[in-house]
Amino acid sequence: MFGYPVSLDLTGRSAVVIGAGAVAEGKVEPLLAAGARVTVVATGPEARLDQLARHPAVTVARRRWRPSDLDGATVCVAERADHASNEAVHRAGRARGVLVNVMDDVPHCDFAAPAVVRRGDLTIAVSTGGRSPALARRLRIELERRFGPEWAGILDVLAAAREQTMPALPDFHDRARRWQAALDLDEVAGLVRAGEPEEACRRLAARLLAAPPAAGQDGGHPATLRLPVPAVATAPDAVAPRSAEGAA
Repeated sequence: MFGYPVSLDLTGRSAVVIGAGAVAEGKVEPLLAAGARVTVVATGPEARLDQLARHPAVTVARRRWRPSDLDGATVCVAERADHASNEAVHRAGRARGVLVNVMDDVPHCDFAAPAVVRRGDLTIAVSTGGRSPALARRLRIELERRFGPEWAGILDVLAAAREQTMPALPDFHDRARRWQAALDLDEVAGLVRAGEPEEACRRLAARLLAAPPAAGQDGGHPATLRLPVPAVATAPDAVAPRSAEGAA
């Protein structure tokens, strides 16, 4: 299931979170981070609802959900309840063209919410198609160790170099070949960690604008980064947050 991974632009769009369990598991916050306007329909937890109600992009309804709550929504995340309730939420969403995810109930999910590592605009997502949220969580922990906060700056350097050189490199295939030859992530990462992002950008842009190598040549600057492999987390599956992945 869930064979087509996508990233949704939810900026300004409506999202619905149903049930105290979904609120407690932190399903509202990622939607807000994505720019959605979130309606929370739940009777608890009270303290968390009080806090969410103060957010300008959140509307809190302290009651049981109604099918009309999904009117105009783009996505809905609901806590797992009994089968009839799960099916009712999913059916209401389908009837309105809403993508629905019922936590820990894959048959009533239109999408899987992956385990995510964010470093600025860099997003690394891990999904097991809902088969093992615990595995997704452990891989996320490993990726968090491999890709530290400096990766936000590394992406900023690459984006700046791309913006600077794009007008001079209008041909897509030529540009792709130049990037393949010029991108030395070891160098960029080292300079960013040393506090020299401008120098990293200057060097990368200079290589991009230099005469390109012949087709099939890498120009001596492979786009690879040798990363240390940390020990995988050994926490038992029980500590994996419910619906960390595959069940929103």
